[in-house]
Amino acid sequence: MKRNVVLLILIGMTFSNCNQKTEPQNNEPAIDPNNMDLTIEPGNDFFRYVNGKWLENNPIPDEHTIYGAMTKIAEDNQLQLQAIVEEVSANTNLEKGSTAQKISDFYNSGMDSVAINEKGIKEIEADLKRIEQIESKTQLPTVIAEMNHFGMMPFFVFYPGADMKNASMVIANLSQGGMGLPDRDYYLKDDERSVDIQENYKNTIANLFVLSGENEPEAVRIAADIMQLETDLARVAMDRIERRDPNKTYHKMTVAELQKISPSFDWNRYFEALGNVKIESLNVCMPDFITGMDNVIDKTSLETIRFYLKWNVLRSSAPYLSDDFAQAHFDFYSKYLSGQLIMRPRWKRVLDVTSSALGELIGQLYVEKHFPEIAKERMITLVGNLRVALENRIKQLDWMQDETKKHALSKLATMNLKVGYPDKWIDYTALDVVPDSYFTNIRNTGKFEFEREIAKIDKPVDKDEWFMTPQTVNAYYSPTMNEIVFPAGILQPPFFNVDADDAVNYGAIGVVIGHEMTHGFDDQGCKYDQNGNLNNWWTVQDMEAFRERTEQLVKLFDEFPVFEGHYVNGRLTLGENIADLGGLMVSWDALQLAAKKNQYETIDGFSYEQRFFIGYAQIWRQNIREKTMLRRLVEDVHSPAEARVNRALFSMPEFYKHFSITPENKLYIAPDERASIW
Repeated sequence: MKRNVVLLILIGMTFSNCNQKTEPQNNEPAIDPNNMDLTIEPGNDFFRYVNGKWLENNPIPDEHTIYGAMTKIAEDNQLQLQAIVEEVSANTNLEKGSTAQKISDFYNSGMDSVAINEKGIKEIEADLKRIEQIESKTQLPTVIAEMNHFGMMPFFVFYPGADMKNASMVIANLSQGGMGLPDRDYYLKDDERSVDIQENYKNTIANLFVLSGENEPEAVRIAADIMQLETDLARVAMDRIERRDPNKTYHKMTVAELQKISPSFDWNRYFEALGNVKIESLNVCMPDFITGMDNVIDKTSLETIRFYLKWNVLRSSAPYLSDDFAQAHFDFYSKYLSGQLIMRPRWKRVLDVTSSALGELIGQLYVEKHFPEIAKERMITLVGNLRVALENRIKQLDWMQDETKKHALSKLATMNLKVGYPDKWIDYTALDVVPDSYFTNIRNTGKFEFEREIAKIDKPVDKDEWFMTPQTVNAYYSPTMNEIVFPAGILQPPFFNVDADDAVNYGAIGVVIGHEMTHGFDDQGCKYDQNGNLNNWWTVQDMEAFRERTEQLVKLFDEFPVFEGHYVNGRLTLGENIADLGGLMVSWDALQLAAKKNQYETIDGFSYEQRFFIGYAQIWRQNIREKTMLRRLVEDVHSPAEARVNRALFSMPEFYKHFSITPENKLYIAPDERASIW
């Protein structure tokens, strides 16, 4: 339930002192010319110039919607985690409450498909009966609070997080939610694809109700009513672009003020049912939604609300119930929406859930086996190098005044770094894991996490806390913590090769580090000060100059075609595009500083400058299914991989120079139209 604001890279890398050798970790060359399509002009399609042959030779396996460099890391990680689980499960006489017992029983209960299929819907019958017994809307706050304890969030989302204007303290937050489709726009658009999604969604609702015991005509009627309720919620919801502005999602108010804007819902009763949570004030992220939600509840029949709450139980539980429920859920959310052809093997699905639910328990074992301390040391060194490069760029900006530069440099200097794993681990003593019910374990871990989270409300922020597990293949920047975080899971090959030259590693891990640093100064991060507070530290003139430069980046990505009639949403992806471009420029500068101390040779016919850009482009190699791409264009704040290469690089003058790109090339951008920010 961790919903703290973090900005992700969605990629993995590692290490820093690239000249120091250690035992090789794989046989993959830093740059393999066999992966490239050298018949393509770099200036016409650099993404395929670098990755063309790899794309041809690596079709997407049926169990995936994307297959790329990052997929390979995730797959390798799964094998490592599987070995850990099998090792701790080898002893059949495990002490109750021990780490080994919890990991073993959680995983093995998920693998017992015979028992899960025999139970069928029995695991959720009590939940459905409890909802059926609701006699009045006055009971809703209590029922919804009970559902929240197990990870279900009908109507709205409640979560703790750092107060954006007092980042040292945790505050309760209310946000929009309650919709089963991935985005509000899926409900509101009437184009052919959107209408088809709406119809298939209603069919999925009906199918799951039939599996729960309803007759088909009744299930179809129920599905239509639920769809109407969720569409009403979508109409009052804030869109993704608006939600990117933290000033638009910060509305601190008392419980009495909250009650005033949503008079039909008894918030005191809700907070009491959460566990007597004492709340004096909270952040209502979208007040208009909460008011609209209150109106939806008021006008909707109690019968429809009961079915809607049952749908929330069915939808959230289906993947962990018998095969018929899991298949129906997969058929819509994975196969229909994303184009995934078959379910991943059970062991992979269960392992993912185990790794997430018992994140830092497994994380401790993962770190012991797969994260050498030298990796942490090298990462710290490289971050220091990139910090110097970004500091120099800020000092040399011709569009920013000294007053604003002073604050920017202070923010950079105080930016915290976390590498590998937490210094303080989560205590799982209170979590009960049983050997004979996968669903019970899912519910118990959901309850454990929810109660651990709400216990933080109105207490100081724990600066040692991580918002990703050590085995996660990703990285993030937290604006309220002003910190960059690199879990152990991404600090491994194939994205970093200990035997590779500096240029490739700066093009990979260096850009990732620069990317996360730049998030502190993107269109969202720039609104937070060095202490993590939402607080303007810009002069009016400098903010206007910054906006002018970001608008050029919006324009460049808005014009980037993905499919016929489909383009990147430059405003939705702006923060990530700023971070990509900034990461490239900062890491390039750091490489040039290193080049003054080292003699870099041409390798495989490529200069070290060219290898930097190739190193960057190859980390984005991936094949992606069309349905997944269409979803991401609507839902994802990251640009497609091809655009992250063929747009970001083409705003760098150095790139043009070292690949002899001219106005005759298809992707050429005139100098006065290129983006230049950090």
